Amino acid sequence: MEEKKLDINSIIGFVLIFGILIYMFYQNQPTPEELEAQKAKQEQVEAEAKVAEKKVDTPRVQQTKPLDINDSTAVAGYKSAVGAFGFTMANEGTTVLENEVLRLEIANKGGQIVEAKMKNFVTYDSVPVYLVKDGNANFALNFSTSDNRVLSTSDLYFEPTISKNGNNEVLSMRAKVSDNQYLEYRYEMRPNEYLLDFTVRSQGLNGVINGSRPLDLTWDMKGIRHNKSVQYENRYTRLTYNHEDGKISKLSESSDLDEETEEDVKWLSYRQHFFSSILATENRFKTAELSSKNLVEEESKEELFTKEYNSKVPLELQGGELSQQMYWYYGPTDVKILDDYKDLALADSIPFGWGIFGWINRYIFTPFYGFLSSFLPYGIAIIVMTILVRLALSPVTYKSYLSQAKMKVLKPEITEINEKYKDNAMKKQQETMKLYNKAGVSPMSGCIPAFLQLPIFYALFMFFPTSFELRQKSFLWAEDLSSYDTIFNLPFTIPFYGDHVSLFPILASVAIFFYMMMTTGQSMQMQQQPGMPNMKFIMYLSPIMMLFFFNNYASGLSLYYFVSNLITIFIMLAIKRYILDEDKIHAQIQENKKKPKKENRFQRKMREMMEQAEEQKKLGKR
Repeated sequence: MEEKKLDINSIIGFVLIFGILIYMFYQNQPTPEELEAQKAKQEQVEAEAKVAEKKVDTPRVQQTKPLDINDSTAVAGYKSAVGAFGFTMANEGTTVLENEVLRLEIANKGGQIVEAKMKNFVTYDSVPVYLVKDGNANFALNFSTSDNRVLSTSDLYFEPTISKNGNNEVLSMRAKVSDNQYLEYRYEMRPNEYLLDFTVRSQGLNGVINGSRPLDLTWDMKGIRHNKSVQYENRYTRLTYNHEDGKISKLSESSDLDEETEEDVKWLSYRQHFFSSILATENRFKTAELSSKNLVEEESKEELFTKEYNSKVPLELQGGELSQQMYWYYGPTDVKILDDYKDLALADSIPFGWGIFGWINRYIFTPFYGFLSSFLPYGIAIIVMTILVRLALSPVTYKSYLSQAKMKVLKPEITEINEKYKDNAMKKQQETMKLYNKAGVSPMSGCIPAFLQLPIFYALFMFFPTSFELRQKSFLWAEDLSSYDTIFNLPFTIPFYGDHVSLFPILASVAIFFYMMMTTGQSMQMQQQPGMPNMKFIMYLSPIMMLFFFNNYASGLSLYYFVSNLITIFIMLAIKRYILDEDKIHAQIQENKKKPKKENRFQRKMREMMEQAEEQKKLGKR
């Protein structure tokens, strides 16, 4: 009777949850006047964002003072400093390379990219996404000349020349010693692509560059903030690199400073959560000194940057000349796009997860969700995927619940053993193991199904925060499934929680609480064993931890947990009410106890060890 009441109470609880949810959906529907006001507000935000974009002034990684070409003294000073490279006329201008998806601005001074703009994406506050802007990045070659000057290309002026290679646009930047002697940066942009060919080469400089001293490539960058929560964005912002014949490694995402020196490097990825700046090479870099500095101390609306990256790569001259074929990638951290460059293996820079977890995420959940979202709204696609995953795992859920049911049937006998041998822990353990063996029950059988589900759960945990498809896709009250949803902004900040209230984590926490009531309720009723965790405490702590932990996480992840736990509860109720029969289970256990049980080697060994320990204990008392 009590169990039926528990079932009815659980069902009533879930009906109430759905009722509240439907009521909130109805209440949250905007009126025509509110829709018009929202539209006007959005137009105002976009107008203000455009003004703000022009006013953004971020510090340079390396400050350089523009040269006044009308100041003859300054020009003479520049030519004296750079020696033979003063042949190139000083000009502070820039050249634009752009296609349908990417706009690059390359400066004459330094010959480097000083602005990289995503043409089809905006930030959370409607400003265009920039990966390079206002001096947040610096790329340079540092070398010595035969007349003992130490130069950096960031200080040299390059002469631009635009040309065409078929449909490709080509920009040649040359820092000249003479008309036939120069250092060249060659950029080649293809239509509709984020990847550029980038060649660094010298012509006739074997007597100008000092080959006996190091020639280093340096690339420094501060990651520009793009997301609503800078701490959440920073968690998935990392320096990732391919080295040692395909090995993928990362610098720390949380340490204040992490440094490594690696060999045989194929590419370096300065990932900024959903966007990446990648430098790849045709011929691997022999060594690379890498560092990542964390710039985020706490959640802040004013913080402009996430991490500062630095790389130093020695380059070798061949016959006194330099020739290095490389590639620049400025674009989304999207597997659909990065998979187009399989020869460079750029898709490996996406944090799918470790080992088998990453494999499941990349080759099962990512394409599966892509398929569902191709014909379903993004939030509905999450719900459908969750339902199908839970149904696929329902046999495992059944095994786990069957094990719990068997343990519940044996509870009176276990309680009797505990009371009988309460002063003899070893004997109590022996008798309990005998009971399990006779009944054909294993206390570990409930843990194994849960363990088998871990790869699935972890893969999905990594999928939602890193899936580019969810970025800025709305569902119900959530404006962006890749960021947190907000139903109320707090006038203060709660430590570890934030300054807002997200509804999806609340719903997920409630669902987890009901789920744990069903799965741990029996354990709470059993006598608390010494040294075992307090199940009642865990039952209340877990939902609270989820509430705090996921308040700043992707709303898509909280939606998944809410739906997943809700479905699991209904599956368990169906199993308990319509599939499992405790009377039959009890009868089966009694039958099993009558049958002679043959011990396997492990069971025999365990029994012998326990008997020896018991015998030694008796001898010790004498």
